[in-house]
Amino acid sequence: MGLDIRWPIGIIFSIYGIVLMLYGVAADASIFQEKSLGVNIDLWWGAAMLVFGVFMGALAFRASRRSEP
Repeated sequence: MGLDIRWPIGIIFSIYGIVLMLYGVAADASIFQEKSLGVNIDLWWGAAMLVFGVFMGALAFRASRRSEP
């Protein structure tokens, strides 16, 4: 039929999640002690975005496999 909207959503969220996780790993740890009670927000939200992106990609892949004859 057409492009499943889950593909671009999964790709975008995965890319943003990876970038945010890399920033969280590379950032200075003292920032998190001062600003967010010691929690590396960038790392955790990057991981959440990556999981969501992979989930959307898996749903799109499963739907494309079901529609093939």
